[in-house]
Amino acid sequence: LVPKTLSPAVMVKVLQNLLEENIPIRDMRRIAETLAEHAPRNQDPTFLTSVVRVALWRTIVQQINGMASELPVISLGPELEQILQKSLQGMEGASVEPGLAERIHTSLTDAAKHQEVLGQPAVLLVPAPLRVMLARFVRHRIPGLYVLAYNEVPDNKHIKIVASIGKQT
Repeated sequence: LVPKTLSPAVMVKVLQNLLEENIPIRDMRRIAETLAEHAPRNQDPTFLTSVVRVALWRTIVQQINGMASELPVISLGPELEQILQKSLQGMEGASVEPGLAERIHTSLTDAAKHQEVLGQPAVLLVPAPLRVMLARFVRHRIPGLYVLAYNEVPDNKHIKIVASIGKQT
């Protein structure tokens, strides 16, 4: 894998990305297999981190919610999700205005605190393309909030939406 398929710098960056999001890297075999499969087509550390996260979904969700069959999540309303996806694509006039960003932050903070009071994990469940952007947005501002992509949740987990964040939050 290293250095024939993947440079040491990219490998280190992927591992750093995982650790920044408190994802254990004990399963090096699964990480290496996933990187070996995807690195020949794409060397971007952000992309590679995303595919490794999908491979480690069981570990990630178990770390967040244990063995519980139900996963309480915070979701985005469809209109807000669309605005964020357009801003991510850099479409004309689709950037997130500072006022909206602050309302999203406030709503997510409130929802995360509510989950904490209930003794449940605070998990924001979003489409895969939005996960990295939103994880960076909340990482230091809402430390107890986990951001998962839909494809990182096991099929056997029952999703329970406990809050929905909309455009008018």
